[in-house]
Amino acid sequence: MTVSSIIIVGGGTAGWLCANHLGKRFSASTEFSPQITLIDSNEIPPIGVGEGTVPAIRQSLKYLGISETELIRHCDATFKQSVKFIGWNQQSAPNYYHHVFDFPELRSPDQIYSWLASARPEIPFTDIVSIQGHLCDVGLGPKLITQPEYAGVANYAYHFDAAKFSQLLMKNATEKYAVKHLKADVEQVKITEMGDIESLVTKQLGQLRADLYIDCSGFSSLLLGKSLGVPFVDKSGVLFVDTALAYQTPYESAEAPIPCSTLATAKKAGWIWDIGLSSRRGAGYVYSSSHTTDSAAEQDFARYLGLQENDVNFRKIPMRVGYREKFWQKNCVAIGLSQGFVEPLEATGLLMFDATAKMLAELIPSSSSTFPVVAKQFNKIVRAAWDNVVDFIKLHYCISDRTDSDFWNDNRELRGVPDSLQEKLESWRWRTPNIYDFPNKLGIFHWENYLYVLYGMDFKTSSVHRESENPDLTGQCSRRFTELNLKLDKHRDLINKIKQYGLKKI
Repeated sequence: MTVSSIIIVGGGTAGWLCANHLGKRFSASTEFSPQITLIDSNEIPPIGVGEGTVPAIRQSLKYLGISETELIRHCDATFKQSVKFIGWNQQSAPNYYHHVFDFPELRSPDQIYSWLASARPEIPFTDIVSIQGHLCDVGLGPKLITQPEYAGVANYAYHFDAAKFSQLLMKNATEKYAVKHLKADVEQVKITEMGDIESLVTKQLGQLRADLYIDCSGFSSLLLGKSLGVPFVDKSGVLFVDTALAYQTPYESAEAPIPCSTLATAKKAGWIWDIGLSSRRGAGYVYSSSHTTDSAAEQDFARYLGLQENDVNFRKIPMRVGYREKFWQKNCVAIGLSQGFVEPLEATGLLMFDATAKMLAELIPSSSSTFPVVAKQFNKIVRAAWDNVVDFIKLHYCISDRTDSDFWNDNRELRGVPDSLQEKLESWRWRTPNIYDFPNKLGIFHWENYLYVLYGMDFKTSSVHRESENPDLTGQCSRRFTELNLKLDKHRDLINKIKQYGLKKI
């Protein structure tokens, strides 16, 4: 049976990203071009706190034909060049490290061994492979105003207003790719005797039918979870944080500097994110409800923001940590929070939404008779990607040397560390990570990402078996930084120029 219609349920960031990827794929097809319809409800507000991204979103926006200038002008967007981890290790000096997006000077394992044998505290690992830590520390943007859209002197991603970003995606999907947008509340999901979705019963539009249904309904997982009964794989025994408090606050002045990093500050029961948009900050405290009380968390968060606890109402968001046992079941695919969620660290949510939506668009067959074969492939790849995400996020906690609370002590207990991560860490105590540890090219986090976190947190690797012949660890990066320091604008100045003049189209 030919796939002639696809319905997406849910209109948040995940839903509209999926609509764009499907629209882009089928707009270029002359033989197979199903009608794409997105249904969303005014009664279900989006979560809308995912304001950080990774560089992959840049490639997707360019691919989808979305203007970088429009993103910055209409989504309160700024540039993100790193996650700055503050206080994740108690013994380190300085008390922070950058997980940057650039690694142009990382040439060989010898370079890492040379750094391991050097005076490590004086030379952050980031600085031997990239200038980006310096750019972040002095507040410089990642590109020149004369460079075209999506080009830069360093790799970068964005911070933006999630609700405004969804609106930009909606405009692009409906105007460029003719995605049909309906407002309706799904009251019932009808299931056939074979276990497929037969139709959606809506309050406003009656029954709606499609050949493929995409569940972007958020944590409720209305189609895949509630209606098809696909079990949830709970990962709260590995990743402990399960609650977030979110708050938006203005800058002290219109000229206040905008950080080029997501600030991730460790606390006794979790961590606080702090994201600078062009007109405001978005902050949140992500914590383990098993290791602190809501009241104590609110006090800690208010203290961080410099507010009186009684003067502010934080938005509280419970988080179910884990993913579905399957992501494609029968004629239903889950994308977004209905598929899974771990926590905001490293912007994994939007990264997974975008990656799986793009993959789905490329894998959808023209005939529904092929669904079982494609679903098996999709489920295998996405499950491996989620396990990769869980390992990488757990890495940040389990190698910390903090001993000031049960939260950090419990995170080091081996029973909560996945076997796959334990095996890697044991190997890396005797050799540095290398590309052979990450053979899956479709994995979400790779060699470079692990290096920044491991050695940013002072992970111990034996350095006795070889040293580099090139002792000049930072010379090339230092010279490059000195050159760019004279050319690049401060971050806020760059954003203001882009808003005023725009960027050249590629």
